Amino acid sequence: MLTRRGAYAWGILTISVALAACGAQDRIAGQAFGPALPAPPVASTAPATVSTTPASPPPATSSSAPPATTPKPAAPAGRVVVLDPGHNGGNAANPAAINKSVPAGRGKTKACNTTGTATDAGYAEHAFTWDTANRVREILAGRGVRVVLTRPNDSGVGPCVDQRAAIGNRENAAAVVSIHADGSTAEGAHGFHVAYSAPALNAAQGEPSQRLARTVRDRMVAAGLATSTYIGSNGLSPRDDLAGLNLSERPAVLVECGNMRDADEAARLSSPDGRQRYAAAIAEGILAYLG
Repeated sequence: MLTRRGAYAWGILTISVALAACGAQDRIAGQAFGPALPAPPVASTAPATVSTTPASPPPATSSSAPPATTPKPAAPAGRVVVLDPGHNGGNAANPAAINKSVPAGRGKTKACNTTGTATDAGYAEHAFTWDTANRVREILAGRGVRVVLTRPNDSGVGPCVDQRAAIGNRENAAAVVSIHADGSTAEGAHGFHVAYSAPALNAAQGEPSQRLARTVRDRMVAAGLATSTYIGSNGLSPRDDLAGLNLSERPAVLVECGNMRDADEAARLSSPDGRQRYAAAIAEGILAYLG
């Protein structure tokens, strides 16, 4: 038979163990699993320690501790952006695959893809576009935008230009931005330009795409980047021959960030600081467009 003092001690121990078990359940229930792309992991906080030797009897009732972590809110509806890093690192070694004909819109066909250009020092356009697109992705992800890339790495082949357009359509993207660099050999050719499909083939290619082009152009100018001296006007270039734009059913533009054959721009395009500058300007343009 328990004495009164023994019963009291036994009650304290029972309540303390129950509280400790409850705390363990709270820690498991409080784990949050954010989206794999692009939200960063949420740090956990240590649960409060429950004493097993209280100085006085615990209250008759107690509330459970709050969850250790709180899930981050999802990106606002409609804020899905597709980034299309031009070309791919494996294209040059697979000519049969990238030379096959695919639909290009407006009743035409063109090659699946191309190898892209390079600086005179050998820095490849596909490497520039991959690195810059991922820098844009990181900025947008930090602002709550879900980002989809049209290719998973810089060592594969393709995808073909029609497939790249299909990705933006399938994702119902709020904006599609294809990132490139040019390779003009014209004397003095330098500067960026933003292309959009014209004449428009659907409503998304009209005012929405033109506004996206203007907004990205404006942020790039604000970043101190010069507009093209050899194509388009004031940094804008309406095009009817770019399959990724012709086949898009979402607001879409293609950014030629600069001329890789111009010595000054080649140096900027080849440097991490330069690529970050381009990425920041493009990301700010996308964010301004999304509002």
